[in-house]
Amino acid sequence: QVQLLESGGGWVQPGGSLTLSCTVSGRAFSGLAMGWFRQAPGKEREFVAAITNSAVFTDYATSVKGRFIISRNNAANTGYLQMNNLKPMDTAVYYCATAELIGRRSDEYDHWGQGTQVTVSS
Repeated sequence: QVQLLESGGGWVQPGGSLTLSCTVSGRAFSGLAMGWFRQAPGKEREFVAAITNSAVFTDYATSVKGRFIISRNNAANTGYLQMNNLKPMDTAVYYCATAELIGRRSDEYDHWGQGTQVTVSS
């Protein structure tokens, strides 16, 4: 059974930065694509970023492109989402997920973390 554990959320002022981590266990992380999604109160879960198993290809939502960076360390079984120049609109619960192939739809992902809260406010 694949398990994902997220960390790194918290409160930050607009313009600040946070890095989320997602540690995967139960299966070889190097064989899985990883995605990050977020869900704000009253809104549907939305795609943020994704990375292939070998990190050769990355994909970003338009709203975060140029501000967020997705990466991974397969030796450490951990994926990352570096978030820069954060805005109040980025406030949400952030989820990491794994899949056989990279994608933008949540139903393409098989396993999910528990979520970590990110709050951007002054």
